[in-house]
Amino acid sequence: MQYTAVIRTLGKAGEKYQTLLKSLLTQTIAPTDIIVYIAEGYDIPKETVGVEKYVYVKKGMVAQRALSYSEVKTEYILFLDDDLFIPSDGVEKMYNALIANNADVISPDVFPNHKRGLKSEIMMTISGRMRARRWDNTWGYKVMATAGYSYNKNPKKDVYISQTNAGPCFMCKKEDFLRIHFEEELWMDNMAYPIGEDQVMYYKMHLLGLKVLTLFHSGIEHLDAGSTLMDSDKEKRMLEGDCFFKTIFWHRFIQEPERNIITRIWNAICIKYYYAFTFAVSLMKGNVEIYKVKRQGVERAKMFLHSEEFRSLPKIIKI
Repeated sequence: MQYTAVIRTLGKAGEKYQTLLKSLLTQTIAPTDIIVYIAEGYDIPKETVGVEKYVYVKKGMVAQRALSYSEVKTEYILFLDDDLFIPSDGVEKMYNALIANNADVISPDVFPNHKRGLKSEIMMTISGRMRARRWDNTWGYKVMATAGYSYNKNPKKDVYISQTNAGPCFMCKKEDFLRIHFEEELWMDNMAYPIGEDQVMYYKMHLLGLKVLTLFHSGIEHLDAGSTLMDSDKEKRMLEGDCFFKTIFWHRFIQEPERNIITRIWNAICIKYYYAFTFAVSLMKGNVEIYKVKRQGVERAKMFLHSEEFRSLPKIIKI
């Protein structure tokens, strides 16, 4: 198997980026090339292993991934963020699981939601953001009608099929990635806070008929997990962006492709529950400012849904 490792970066990950580059050179299945897609206007980082190639592209979580990859000459691509550690057999494990399960896309579970404590699990379930699923021997991650997701609480196996995953690392054939036309989702790069692009990408893969896997117990680590500091301004941008994203995601990927009238009614109930809960929490805490921020996110999303830009997007058709 030949593959190209492609990395999106702003060139600011420092030692974490160096760790990733070094780990790529230790793989039992070595990459044919390492191509780094760096945002325009940013300096090429000093960290190096001497073999990586740089390509300048437009800045954005989607823009730096929704590319033609004309520089890639191999059948497979290993997509990476710049802050990962991959053990020497990490790529081999991913590829073997992909082939053994006759699948199209595989991603390691680098954000272990199944390790959440009971208090966090209960609060997330009540909010409609995410839900733990017990006694599920088939699914890893699934998208919910609230535009959130559910996760396998007790992943005993190494591999489960999924509808969504974390975005820092995944592998698939180049032709399969190009099939989803991820460039159609550049609207996400206009949000004040980058959020949700991984869910859009994987769920679009799922809806278009690609078999998506989650690989547990891989040893692949996201080195920046849980270390991002959150100040007041950043929290507001995140909450506004979250409400904006969930509104658009629900309309574009959950409700519009659905043809079953009963399911559409259930979907509508679920998203209304999510809104009611998230707004009620802010009001019960007496935080009117956060309530207004969330409302702004929803109202901005409604304006976008009626815009020519949104209406011009190709419709999602489930396969």
